[in-house]
Amino acid sequence: MKLYLSIFMSLLFGFLQAQEQLALYSVIPNKKDTADISKNSPALYAYIPSEIKHAKVFLIFPGGGYHHLAMDHEGHQVAKRLSDLGYCAFVLKYRLPSAKQQIDKRIAPIQDAQQAMVVVKDKVTTLKMKKPSIGVVGFSAGGHLASTLSTHFETDYQAKKISSKLLRPDFSILVYPVISMVDGVTHNGSKTNLIGPDFSDTDLTRFSNEKQITENTPPAFLIHAKDDKAVPIENSLLYQRALDNYKIPNYLFSYELGGHGFGMNNKKEPKDWFVPMLEWVEKVKM
Repeated sequence: MKLYLSIFMSLLFGFLQAQEQLALYSVIPNKKDTADISKNSPALYAYIPSEIKHAKVFLIFPGGGYHHLAMDHEGHQVAKRLSDLGYCAFVLKYRLPSAKQQIDKRIAPIQDAQQAMVVVKDKVTTLKMKKPSIGVVGFSAGGHLASTLSTHFETDYQAKKISSKLLRPDFSILVYPVISMVDGVTHNGSKTNLIGPDFSDTDLTRFSNEKQITENTPPAFLIHAKDDKAVPIENSLLYQRALDNYKIPNYLFSYELGGHGFGMNNKKEPKDWFVPMLEWVEKVKM
């Protein structure tokens, strides 16, 4: 029993040492004065390997339908795997949209994502890396947030006059992402939680990120299962087609089976998307 406890404590200590919580804001924007945000406050966690072997850096957004956050298997586990391979990784606990807590709930997640990109880029300057590239990884609704960060960087959602160069990721990894707000394609829960319950035509277009792609959108590696009934693969296909229209490098890694929410480990197929993703990231022209 003591041996098992010792092993557990060693693993826990190693895990805790691997991550560092970074300050995201001095003052959280877009907050109602009377709101209790103790259970819905943003946080940013850094995983910096003892030996940095690669110049690619990953900012990770877990999914959860803009209702909750799958921080473990779509966040910390991903960062830990990257860190073990010598990559720097960061996990964002972003605010979930809440009309009770936020003046404009639609922009709370992207405010946190943009601020996280600023903080990560600042942190990377202290790590003495040669020509770092900083990309974003998003799962499900976190994939929607990642694609929003990748297509809305010309807009500073904190109105601080932050440059688009600072807000733009160098690449995107979108894992079974929610991309579109279009009926029949979107994930209705994510859509309602972010911009609902009443939908304006402006918001439907604004947050359908396949419609926001330009020649400056970063390259993207997409992962999706064809049997995903929660978030249809059409989301990834729409994003890919729009990227193709601008000749932006991209790749869709698809599974026949897998459903939704499998994280790094699709138990229905033996293929591992993680390794080819890293190979693509290391080779793609950014």
